[in-house]
Amino acid sequence: MAKILSLASKRSFMASTMLLFSLLTAIFSTTNAQIGVCYGMMGNNLPPRPEVTALYNQYNIRRMRLYDPDQAALQALQGTNIEVMLGVPNTDLQRIAASQDNANAWVQNNVKNYANVKFRCIAVGNEVKPSDSFAQFLVPAMQNIRNALAAAGLGIKVSTAIDTGTLGESFPSSKGSFKGEYMPILNPVIRFLVDTQAPLLVNLYPYFSHIGNPKDIPLNYALFTDPAPVVQDGSLQYHNLFDAILDAVYAALEKSGGGNLEIVISESGWPTEGGTATTVDNARTYNNNLIQHVKGGTPKKPGKPIETYIFALFDENNKEPAYEKHWGLFSPNKQLKYPVNFN
Repeated sequence: MAKILSLASKRSFMASTMLLFSLLTAIFSTTNAQIGVCYGMMGNNLPPRPEVTALYNQYNIRRMRLYDPDQAALQALQGTNIEVMLGVPNTDLQRIAASQDNANAWVQNNVKNYANVKFRCIAVGNEVKPSDSFAQFLVPAMQNIRNALAAAGLGIKVSTAIDTGTLGESFPSSKGSFKGEYMPILNPVIRFLVDTQAPLLVNLYPYFSHIGNPKDIPLNYALFTDPAPVVQDGSLQYHNLFDAILDAVYAALEKSGGGNLEIVISESGWPTEGGTATTVDNARTYNNNLIQHVKGGTPKKPGKPIETYIFALFDENNKEPAYEKHWGLFSPNKQLKYPVNFN
């Protein structure tokens, strides 16, 4: 009897241990999966697409932002577990908005034809400004792409990416509001996202805020390395600029009918050379701290991991000015420029 009880106890212990391991694995996988990397292609020395997807797998990068439906990249993504945010470029907005047939064809050619690619989101347009000639086509293009996805039986979310230049007021964060000139674009975008329960994509760069005003925005505040609160906003304390900017966008959304929208950080990063405060050490510090920090939310939205995409995978030598060439985590030869813990 003692042996039988002992065996039962061992089996129970092993079952409990296996269950705990499974739960922990699920928790870690969910947390780790919050980080993606933007795959830009504005370089003449970048590796072939299959080698790029292999690089994502090698470093356990589970999400990719792809700025346009590059067919070779989509082919290389087939059969992988990499989740893809796929872009509709600004240059295509007018054509997609012009007819539902055009949107249907786009979805057929770039999504349905790749049934074994894991599409997470379609990002229609990137940082569209009121002065852009194609601004009027943004929301109609979003609507047509969503209609095409729905007709195809695909539940993929549709959104668009804005930058933080849309903010008119951002300090303190609770006073965040959008610029009036952006509202003809943002009002229908926000209504669309609320109606479809899709997130807003935000390209957020503390780097640019710091170099634009280094006197009032210290480097430590931008790099997540300030040990003490820098800003007190009512009951909320801000130790870093990333949180302060993101919560200003949340506040602006609340004032514009989008208070319940989720935000996905569709770009954030730090360059390694070519400009002010562009060092390998600063880039390493910012990106590693970003990866850890977004697991825990912001002061305004604590405890909720923030889906985030680091910009960018590679240095891209066809960009200008000089600092735009050097945002990559990797050199074009696929070597990490500095240690990064993607987990």
